[in-house]
Amino acid sequence: MRHDAETGSEGHDLLEVWIDQDLCTGDGICAQYAPEVFELDIDGLAYVKSGDDELLQAPGATTPVPLPLLRDVVDSAKECPGDCIHVRRVSDSVEVYGPDAE
Repeated sequence: MRHDAETGSEGHDLLEVWIDQDLCTGDGICAQYAPEVFELDIDGLAYVKSGDDELLQAPGATTPVPLPLLRDVVDSAKECPGDCIHVRRVSDSVEVYGPDAE
């Protein structure tokens, strides 16, 4: 079950993830780590999916990171050869995992 951006666990910052398709290499590592969040489309690029399992193809489209899948999403960002997966806090849009993380 996916969480929407308005829900989360006490004490945890809500996170969202997006993919920069301009940098995506189409390796599919993200979809292997977290198929509930990422999917390769017919164009060979990875995209995030909505809580309803809908592929979000708009540039910069984000989806909430469900807490149970956080480790898989973070591993996807770390292992991505294109450095194109960005995980940021919803509250202030600060990137916490990915190429622009502080």
